[in-house]
Amino acid sequence: MNMLAHTHLSGDNDLVTIGNFIADGIKGNDYKNFNTAFQIGILLHRHIDTFTDSHETVRQSTKRLHEKYGHYSGVIVDILYDHFLAKNWHLYSDVPLADYVENFYNSLETHYDLLPMVIQKMMPFMLADNWLLSYASIDGISKVLQGMNRRTKNRSGMHEAVNELELYYNEFETEFTSFFDELIISSNQKLKELSKEYAR
Repeated sequence: MNMLAHTHLSGDNDLVTIGNFIADGIKGNDYKNFNTAFQIGILLHRHIDTFTDSHETVRQSTKRLHEKYGHYSGVIVDILYDHFLAKNWHLYSDVPLADYVENFYNSLETHYDLLPMVIQKMMPFMLADNWLLSYASIDGISKVLQGMNRRTKNRSGMHEAVNELELYYNEFETEFTSFFDELIISSNQKLKELSKEYAR
């Protein structure tokens, strides 16, 4: 899953949420260098990724893209799924998306000194273009995919995946909805387990 899903699945603790958000840049046992809440968030992130990568419905979405985008298909599906979460946010949260995103950005700024350098450097771009809120529109997703394509030095062709999004929109949305309901249950259970483990 991509940024919005990871933050949403983190519960109500700001530091757990930030830990989940930064987790991609934390390798191996390096997570142990962070405070307890960050560690819970990082381990939750890894659980979400493992659950997602092995799920048959996600593989169905990925398979639709694989011939054209190869190993980038999984990254694309993560981004497309964040679009459907943002678009249907009212089904998953009582807090309006714009308010949720603003609160999360404020939390990042509050805990700025705890963030890894790579996240600190990324923040101005994320805030300027309001990445998380932009996921709700196809135009916003198109810009995200263009940015990801530039990061691969234009090798991935990911910017063209907005065409598949529009062509198979209903199929992707159905798959996301089915999968995300299961992911919520699994993530909530894992978060409870981790919180209990770290409370000992």
